[in-house]
Amino acid sequence: MQKNPFFRPARLAAGVLAGLLTGPLLAQAEGSIGIAQQFGIAYLLLDVVRDQKLIEKHGKEQGIDIQVEWRSISGATAMNEALLAGVLDVVSAGVPPMLTMWDRTRGRQNVKAIAALGSQPNYLLTNNPAVKSLQDLGEKDRIAVPAAGVGFQSRTLQIEAAKLFGKQHFQRFDGISVSLPHPDATAALISGASEISAHFSSAPFYYQALENPKVRKLISSYDILGGPATFNVLYTTEKFHKENPKTYRAFYDALAEAERIVKADKRAAAQTYIRVESSKLAPALVEKIVEDKENDFTIVPQRTFIYAEKLHELGVLKNKAASWKDYFFEEAHGGAGS
Repeated sequence: MQKNPFFRPARLAAGVLAGLLTGPLLAQAEGSIGIAQQFGIAYLLLDVVRDQKLIEKHGKEQGIDIQVEWRSISGATAMNEALLAGVLDVVSAGVPPMLTMWDRTRGRQNVKAIAALGSQPNYLLTNNPAVKSLQDLGEKDRIAVPAAGVGFQSRTLQIEAAKLFGKQHFQRFDGISVSLPHPDATAALISGASEISAHFSSAPFYYQALENPKVRKLISSYDILGGPATFNVLYTTEKFHKENPKTYRAFYDALAEAERIVKADKRAAAQTYIRVESSKLAPALVEKIVEDKENDFTIVPQRTFIYAEKLHELGVLKNKAASWKDYFFEEAHGGAGS
């Protein structure tokens, strides 16, 4: 397999957690915050916050000096383990993994979302000329997703499968899904030399894949959810939220300012991403992605309640949310979320 310019080495959850435990423990201390993000342009707001030291800026406005520690972790499993172990204060992942944490920690750590990181679609791509729609995917096809059965992409497919084939068949595509990091899946789909015939892909990977004439889009997450919808969110425990009001407020205000900065100058925001992430992507491609009207870098949650509602109906979530505000802390409630 050829070297992929989007490649980031995968990290095992246990190894990441062990490594974090050897570092400074910043969790649950007013005036300090440990934040973990994953890789990709979906995390642009955090890159801007980091680059311009916005948490530190808003901390001073709150009358405190805030020590910020940034971590890069691949995968929601490692994120969640570190959060519950008290090693990290804030983690990031897709809406379904966050909802799983909210569901499983109710009455205990009471994990909730802080803010959205933006609405960006995921595209289900294929290189199989015989596949014209989801219904055409068969036993010989293999769908690459980051976390088969449980991640953002699989949960989104489960919602669509329930709509197409009935609730009892919501896991229809789980049997032909394989866990594969986006960079590897992109390379496999483009090469056509492996079992991978489909890939539920996020930015920037689907931009790269669609440059190949043999790759086509079948459906996007926006199609399934009925329009623009939040991809990734930030979340934390009730303990951190309650015991660190000034630090939490500074972080939230920093995110809000980052949104304004990105929307005011998208070209500069693209340059920030390249600089902070040491990205090897072509600047023109990064600018194209940031300026794409489908991608909205906003902290206001959009269509997250569809996941809460549908995954509860399918039995994935035990607890039923009355609205999106049930699983977001109150600082986010002022926006026109959903």
